[in-house]
Amino acid sequence: MVIALDVGTSSTRAAFYGGDGRSIAGRSHQVQYTPTLTRDGGVELDAQRLLEAVVECLDAIHPNRPPEETRAVGLATFWHGLLGFDAGGHPITPIYMWADTRSAREAQVLRSALDDEGVHARTGCHLHSSYWPAKLRWLARERPAEVTRVARWGSFGEFLEISLFGEATTSVSMASATGLMDQATARWDAEAMAAAEIDESHLFRLSDRTDPRRGLRSSWSSRWPGLRTAAWFPAVGDGAASNVGSDCVDPSRIALNVGTSAALRVIRRERLAPPRGLWSYRLDRNHAMVGGATSEGGNIYAWCRQVLRLGSHEEIEAALAELPPDDHGLTMLPHLAGERSPSWRDDRHGTISGIRLGTSSIEIVRAALEAVALRLGAVYDLLAPCAARDHMIVASGAALGHSRAWTQIVADVMGQPVTWAAESEATSRGAALLALQAIGALPDLVSARQPVGETFVPDRARHIRYREALERQRRLDERV
Repeated sequence: MVIALDVGTSSTRAAFYGGDGRSIAGRSHQVQYTPTLTRDGGVELDAQRLLEAVVECLDAIHPNRPPEETRAVGLATFWHGLLGFDAGGHPITPIYMWADTRSAREAQVLRSALDDEGVHARTGCHLHSSYWPAKLRWLARERPAEVTRVARWGSFGEFLEISLFGEATTSVSMASATGLMDQATARWDAEAMAAAEIDESHLFRLSDRTDPRRGLRSSWSSRWPGLRTAAWFPAVGDGAASNVGSDCVDPSRIALNVGTSAALRVIRRERLAPPRGLWSYRLDRNHAMVGGATSEGGNIYAWCRQVLRLGSHEEIEAALAELPPDDHGLTMLPHLAGERSPSWRDDRHGTISGIRLGTSSIEIVRAALEAVALRLGAVYDLLAPCAARDHMIVASGAALGHSRAWTQIVADVMGQPVTWAAESEATSRGAALLALQAIGALPDLVSARQPVGETFVPDRARHIRYREALERQRRLDERV
């Protein structure tokens, strides 16, 4: 058996998985938390709070079986989070999250000073506030006293390793989404580090996801005796693990994930230069990824429920299903957390046009979900040529997986069938499969594929209507 740890933006989950890659009933635990939001666009998490969540989860699933039964621990955590460590390995900053847009001005300075296309081709990342170069420059300007105390920069995965083992590395997977790594060589990129005003001594050594760590500190090994000899693998990006957990491990399948944000991703053996508007990260040194991530997803639905004071999810779902597509007269730009793919503009804000006295709250919700789907449709248009010609779109994520109405909207926008993944906890399952494959319990990732779930077939008339809506959204974007 292995344990999968999934440390996400809004919760941490630990679960036992068997050698067949299936979760063990009754052997999981989840802890929820909320990022701190600031009025100037900040989004932060507390590293110590996340560590406490991991500990609570591991305590709750009682990993006290004989050591030979718990072979490994696989970890997935959110990409892009930036955390400063002092010389002793203690966190001295919050974790600055991907949705933190306070470094938009620095990103603009970098875009004007550097060749964004060249940086994008080399690092796989546009010059944008999501990534580390702009964030590090913002911190140097706004919080110099804090920055002078930082010995190294990393993410939560490194903090967890230091806490449990006393030392840490940064996995190629996590480094690939910082904007500081050369994708072709899997090494820290000199020009990107210079733009961020740091050097390699301020970063952790790179490792691959299959490089295990053993030897828990004595306090932890006595607390979890069943994990004393387990192999702990470095963190991989949550998007990479989600692809694996959705069984999207080659170009025949595009993974669509809608959680807090949303993304479309393809895993390939060979690296492709990403089209403008998309990014290129890595699962490991041997598997590249190309995709697009939007800053909007389930966060837009959550905002609607909170601000519009709507009823239960079941009531909303039933009301949404009764509304015709794009029949509300509204056009929405859902950039409440700025914009990532496909245009990568950090300074964008949300806009709703066309509200009348007769506009209802459920029409605003429908317009919001359609607006997110339209952004995903624009990303899909860029990504489809990077996948196999006859590809499948496999959807996962708590936001989309609980809404048949929203899934149908996405299928109609893309004009392609969308199939629900068999596994609702795709990121957790992906972390488990990667651990099983790393210890030799799985011959390869494809061998673990499960039958897929329900397929949502697009309606041609609705697809045409949504293509017109996409053009209307584009015109509004230009006007504002």
